[in-house]
Amino acid sequence: MQYLWYALVALVAYTLVAPLVKLAMRDLPADVVVVVTNGILVLGALGIILVTDRPFLSALTHEDAPYMYAAGICLAVGIIAYYRALSAGPVSVVVPIFGLFLVGSSVVGIAFLEEALTARKAVGIVLAVIAVFLTTFEG
Repeated sequence: MQYLWYALVALVAYTLVAPLVKLAMRDLPADVVVVVTNGILVLGALGIILVTDRPFLSALTHEDAPYMYAAGICLAVGIIAYYRALSAGPVSVVVPIFGLFLVGSSVVGIAFLEEALTARKAVGIVLAVIAVFLTTFEG
């Protein structure tokens, strides 16, 4: 159950990312903010790898490495687009739309990773879409 603590820490930390990024981009270009914030991420992850003595070089040629590289490309495209959206639009609109990745990832997990689709999950997915609609669009 340790993953729940990590998930809660991630929730708290990630909650602050968009507002802080928005404040930073009042006078700083989005692409510079992307490089600095994600550079800090890379340095932090590298530090953890070094401290915990995790294998790094062997992971680069592992048979599952292409998935890692593809995820990195998707992450780069997604984060750059997210920061640019935050620089141009309100946090209260951009973040809920971005948050639909939860729905997209769930659907991909169910469709391609053989994860079970239960009635509860289906209701959660539908409610997530409704929540984004209600928080994003004025009317």
